[in-house]
Amino acid sequence: MSKSVAIIGTRGYPSYYGGFETAVRRLAPFLAENGWDVTVYSRPDGVKEDDPQVDLRVQSVLTKGIETKQLSTLSYGLTSTVHAAFKKPDVALIMNVANGYFLPLLKVRGVPTILNVDGIEWERAKWGEAARKLFRQGARASAITANYLIADSKEIKRRWENKTHRKLEFIPYGGDEPGDLPIPAEGQSGKYALLVARFVPENTIGPFLDAARTIAKTHDVILVGSAGYTDPIEDKIRRLVDDSPRVTWLGHISNDEHLHGLWQNAGVYFHGHSVGGTNPALVQAMACSTPTVARDTVYNREVLDDAALFVEPNGSDIADACLRVLNDPELREKLGAKAFARSRSHYSWEQVCADYEALLEHAIESGSRHITF
Repeated sequence: MSKSVAIIGTRGYPSYYGGFETAVRRLAPFLAENGWDVTVYSRPDGVKEDDPQVDLRVQSVLTKGIETKQLSTLSYGLTSTVHAAFKKPDVALIMNVANGYFLPLLKVRGVPTILNVDGIEWERAKWGEAARKLFRQGARASAITANYLIADSKEIKRRWENKTHRKLEFIPYGGDEPGDLPIPAEGQSGKYALLVARFVPENTIGPFLDAARTIAKTHDVILVGSAGYTDPIEDKIRRLVDDSPRVTWLGHISNDEHLHGLWQNAGVYFHGHSVGGTNPALVQAMACSTPTVARDTVYNREVLDDAALFVEPNGSDIADACLRVLNDPELREKLGAKAFARSRSHYSWEQVCADYEALLEHAIESGSRHITF
């Protein structure tokens, strides 16, 4: 008899929005291939239902919610959890502490729960005080109710364990080794600076845009991403593009081959994420052998080790480091090779998916027993 798992808290399957969605696109087919009955709860406008690579063995269940920045995660989390509690899978994998409020619905049905805590959401600048309070309280609810907790970085694991006295499992994100990809039409191989990010303050978007004005005097700059919701940062980007003909903004890219090709052929990639943990975009860039300049944070140093140049979050330092890499072919090759080697030794999807499956199986065997230190 096959084992069943419900995956709750992402935009669904298949979706290309962010880190959780990337993980589900790899994990759900992996589990289905290994005989699991997999259900992924999805938002109607969050999935690419006509994706030719969709695994039809994965069941995508659309639920209703309120599509606003403040209420979407909570509302879709509630309707998904109610449906899952009624269906009663063998185990539930929940993404994001905002869904911690609804774990008792699964607990009363005897469904073991594993929750990925993501980053420290209440430290993200994009959230107002009310939202930060909501995430803090959701984290407390998760720590009390979830049977197992997952952190995607060792630093997040350390902080959570010190604060909650709960044991967390460490399972990071993975990256795909892409093989040789064609040079993208937007730039010459090794000649452009690349940013791939959601356009929110904690990803150092403003300082990079300042740096881009300097970089674009001699090199092309390609921006990939969007704010997700209406935001003044996109107006600033439009002005930059209008003023600087060597700056190109491609918006959000859902085609993996296109995105991986941009990473693989970049002269330098700037990774400005400052909160969260192990970032899936960074891990994938490493798997593409991308020479990287990164904002100096404990999370980025954990992932990259010595495979990058680290900078402070200001336009001058970012521009200087990016131009140094762009103008030094030997340094580009050295950084790219180190990044690729580290991605294969620490961040492969094969190992990540195997670790998730092992924890899911362990949760089923343990039942709804609460796990602590």
